[in-house]
Parts: sequence; structure tokens; C-alpha cells
Amino acid sequence: MKIGIIGAGNIGGNLTRRLTALGHDVSVANSRGPETLTELAEETGATPVRAEDAARGAEIVVVTVPLKAVPDLPSGLFDGAAEGLAVIDTGNYYPRRRDGRIDGIEDEGVTESRWTERQLGHPVIKAFNGTYAQDILDRHRPAGDPGRQALPVAGDDEAAKRKVRALIDELGFDTVDAGGIDDSWRQQPDTPVYGLRAGAEAVAKALTEASPERKPEFQG
Repeated sequence: MKIGIIGAGNIGGNLTRRLTALGHDVSVANSRGPETLTELAEETGATPVRAEDAARGAEIVVVTVPLKAVPDLPSGLFDGAAEGLAVIDTGNYYPRRRDGRIDGIEDEGVTESRWTERQLGHPVIKAFNGTYAQDILDRHRPAGDPGRQALPVAGDDEAAKRKVRALIDELGFDTVDAGGIDDSWRQQPDTPVYGLRAGAEAVAKALTEASPERKPEFQG
């Protein structure tokens, strides 16, 4: 499968490593330009590209950049993508640690992924936002393994969600349907499921225990 990854930090870098190891055709971009991705490309066989070219021909694109950087992504980001493109949003809102206050989230009370979706102009599937990056490399397990971790996946586009859940299964993790994007607050930072290393039953339970109220440290 042709997959684009925008953002080559911890999550983006390790997804590049695993997906290329599984035989996918991966294009990877960052904010500093493809010339800065030579080492990752040599390690993995991924193709370093500019952000505006990462989605060309892609069936899945992973957007894994700081939330404050999302509005600065190139316009027409998904022009040239394959029909039925699924966009994965791994982002989290850290107003005090990193992103500053984002009015669209604070004033309108929308989930961070709904806000991201509006900036991108394309529906998103929220996944990997509470996953430890190293777990992508170290904690994958075959289907049916009793120690297999599960990841929550939220989104409104059911076809895109199925495509993303199938990819996560291939990566070696179970998934739990966390509802639509307006329900994705259940997996935002500081919720019970965030960072949870557990199976599907425990992940589903943690999603039900989440509170929609953001604690002060997660408010701008």
C-alpha cells in the first residue's frame, strides 16, 4: 500500500520503520525538507519528500505534527491522493507545554481532532495519539496473542476507519472503535485510555470512564 507520513518525529519515524518493514511503499516528509531525512530513508527504504508531495497516490496519510503546526501545512495537501484516502490524525493538544491557546478548540469546545479536520479540509481518523512511540517497534504481537495491546480508533468515515483498523491490525495491535470524531475526547490526553497498555476489553472500559472536562493543565 502507498502510505504518506507527514511528520518524522517519534511516532512518524517509528511508523515509517514498521510500515516499510511490512512492505508498504512509504513517503515521509517533515517541516525541514527531504534533505534532512536521508538517514531515515537509508535505514528504512522510505522515500523522503516535501510535505506537499507526501499524499501523492497514497491510500493512507498519517499527519503527525504538533497541533499548532497543522494550520501551516501546505494547501491542497491531499491533491493527487488515491480515491478513498484515509487520513490518520495522531495529534494532541498541549496548550501549556507546546501549542499555546488554540481559540477554535477552547472557544468552540470542539475536540482537537475535529479542529484538525477543519484545518485540513478532510475527514480524519484519530489513532496512535496515546501510543508510546517505542511500543510501535517493540510491543506488536500476532493476532490472537493474549498479550496483544489494543488501540482506540475514532472517526466519522466508516470506510476510512475500517481501512485504518486493518492497517493497525497488520502492525500487530488490536483496535477498539471509539466512536466518531466528536467522541474522540475520550482518548485525548489525561483520559484513562491515554497511554494505556492493555487489551481490547480494558481499552473499551477505559473509554467509558473518560470525562469530557479538561483539567486546568490541559486548558489554554
